[in-house]
Amino acid sequence: MRKLLTLLFVLSAVVTASQQPAPPPVRPRPAPAQPEVRLVLLIAVDQFRYDYLTRFRKEFTGGFDRLLTQGAVFTDANLEHYPTVTAIGHATMLSGATPSVSGIIGNDWFDRETAAQVQSITDSSVKPIGAPDAATASPRRLLVSTVGDEIKLASGAARGAANAPKVIGVSLKDRSAVMPAGRGADAAYWLDIKSGAMVSSTYYMPEAPAWVRAFNDRHLADGHLGEEWTPLSPPATTLKQMPKEKGQPYYEAVFASPWGNDLLLEFAADVLTHERMGQRGPTDVLSVSFSSNDSVGHTYGPESPQVRDIAVRTDRVIGQLLQRVDKLVGLRHTLVALTADHGVAPVPEDLTKRSLPGGRITNKELFGAIEKALTGRFGEGQWLLSTAGTSPYLNYALMDQMKLDPAEVRRVAAAAATAFPHVARVYTRDQLVNGSVGGDRIAQRVVRGFNAQRSGDLEIILEPYWLRSATGTTHGTPYNYDAHIPLVLMGPRIKPGTYSDHVALNDLAPTITTIVGVDPPSGSSGRVLTEALTPAVARAPR
Repeated sequence: MRKLLTLLFVLSAVVTASQQPAPPPVRPRPAPAQPEVRLVLLIAVDQFRYDYLTRFRKEFTGGFDRLLTQGAVFTDANLEHYPTVTAIGHATMLSGATPSVSGIIGNDWFDRETAAQVQSITDSSVKPIGAPDAATASPRRLLVSTVGDEIKLASGAARGAANAPKVIGVSLKDRSAVMPAGRGADAAYWLDIKSGAMVSSTYYMPEAPAWVRAFNDRHLADGHLGEEWTPLSPPATTLKQMPKEKGQPYYEAVFASPWGNDLLLEFAADVLTHERMGQRGPTDVLSVSFSSNDSVGHTYGPESPQVRDIAVRTDRVIGQLLQRVDKLVGLRHTLVALTADHGVAPVPEDLTKRSLPGGRITNKELFGAIEKALTGRFGEGQWLLSTAGTSPYLNYALMDQMKLDPAEVRRVAAAAATAFPHVARVYTRDQLVNGSVGGDRIAQRVVRGFNAQRSGDLEIILEPYWLRSATGTTHGTPYNYDAHIPLVLMGPRIKPGTYSDHVALNDLAPTITTIVGVDPPSGSSGRVLTEALTPAVARAPR
């Protein structure tokens, strides 16, 4: 009996134990998830030399201050292409491609197929929206994808779908709005200087959204009629007098003043609000390019009080933009990139006062010497069909008619250009196609800027500080004053600090795509800036 009772007790214990729930398995605690990137925000400041960040540092209390304090600052970032102009710089920012691959070889060039001068954004197949007489533009001449294009491709969502990433570019300049956003962008907007309205083209949409029409109905550009631009800090003086009547001269003056940047800030804020950029789930891309600094810099030069004042005001404008992004999206979810499309040369007359080299020559003098040499060697004819920058396009039909060897004609033209005063180097199309140029930084920048289908027949490099502009100053050379630019990153996975190794603007696009987890753009030639990235942490499963 005792054995039977013991057996019944054991069986009862086993049954009871089997009815108890099993303890949950012990799972390792997941690492804290990194903030997801909901918005990629590109901030470009046209014609903003790197040294403006250091020269005016003590006066920065807004956006530049925040980025320089909380971001990864690359002190030796450069444009590794030639020429250093707006369209190329903006095309490079989010494509990572050089002109040889992107096809954007300048602000404009001569198109041999149509025998016409074209701009980087020329597209006769589209119509303006936002203002009936506005100039049209599209990205069709861009031959590569951008960061925004790759994010859209990776999402798999149809264009315009509710869950599709949005990509929008805004600027006062058409090419500065169009190029960073890329061919698959949802919209690009720029200023029509005839009407003062923000406009776009039918490449992107059939008509302007209601919020854009409402923005233009506010006529914010008209708020500075007759005003004086005076500096933020002493001495008190008039830096610019605005026209008193509306019209194209007035809107051009707004463009060429700090109020142009203020106007763009308000428009960018409306884009964030009405398009809900970074607030819908997918990763969106917003490119904001401030153009007014370029217009001011061309007129007055980098040593002027106007450039100093607009730089400080731009710091405040960018600060306000970051505050609005923080409120709507959250900066912890925003990957911010600050850069510029090019620098600028000092005004030659200012250099002369300091006993430094530099001066001015005219296109007529430079290209006239080439035409004279070709006429003297081969006979009369229209030897130059057109020019783009310092690059001439020779007349192939005339060569065929005279049964001339084009390579020989190019050699004669190059010899004439080389003999011209203050020309430093000349490269022929033959040298660039065959790769028979030097390996130094200047030569390689010229090679990267050459596209066999679109470029001219010679690339003529003037001596440092020699300009082809009659007044003010300009840019476009492969020299440091035009090529050394700011590059600052801030946001998820960015390790704040100062980085002094040499980097290129081409490195920005692949770095962004690595952070957001998509393929780099199709023509990207840059590297990932791993030195400024924290290790990736896998997300916890949802």
